[in-house]
Amino acid sequence: MTRQATHAQGLEKSSSPALRASDADRDRVTELLRIAVADGRLDPVEFDERLDAALTARTIDALAPLITDLVAVPGGDVALTLPHAGTPAAERLTIKERHGSVRREGRWTLPHRLALRTAWCEVVLDLTSAVQSAPELVIELRVNGGTVELVLAPGMVVDANELSVRHSTLAISRDGGDSTPETLHVRLVGRMRHGRLDTRWQAPPLRR
Repeated sequence: MTRQATHAQGLEKSSSPALRASDADRDRVTELLRIAVADGRLDPVEFDERLDAALTARTIDALAPLITDLVAVPGGDVALTLPHAGTPAAERLTIKERHGSVRREGRWTLPHRLALRTAWCEVVLDLTSAVQSAPELVIELRVNGGTVELVLAPGMVVDANELSVRHSTLAISRDGGDSTPETLHVRLVGRMRHGRLDTRWQAPPLRR
């Protein structure tokens, strides 16, 4: 092969664009990091650093180094090599909004996983009359500024142990403070920056 051909081949290779990461790719890496910190392979500081990087990654090449020591990634193809390739689209709902307001209420169907991507918004998620599709609802937050309010019915339990927060306020009660049997486990994951998250409980029905 001539020097010119070799040089041209090198230029062609270097000019190939990096594969862009999708929300689903970032979600799968985030889930893997969550599993790794839960079983002790990452400490909380490492988890927080990698989570920030995963949530802001724009390409597959930026995501791959975050999980190479946690799972084999031949060829750097995150989308094909991560276990549990993600929640089917029909079981997932993504809400995106900037500088506005979001309100979900009434008899809306809860997905298995809800991704909240907001910046400087007022968000109200009213679950009191929602139709449950599973015993657990995972709410993955990527929230920059604004407020998030969860309106919950008796029997719903909130777990925020996997939520990373910075410069934010959490006012979360694990449950409604009554003896109602658990009907829905709401797991909060992801991260919130410069925001506030509150839980508000619907009063249990009066006993006659």
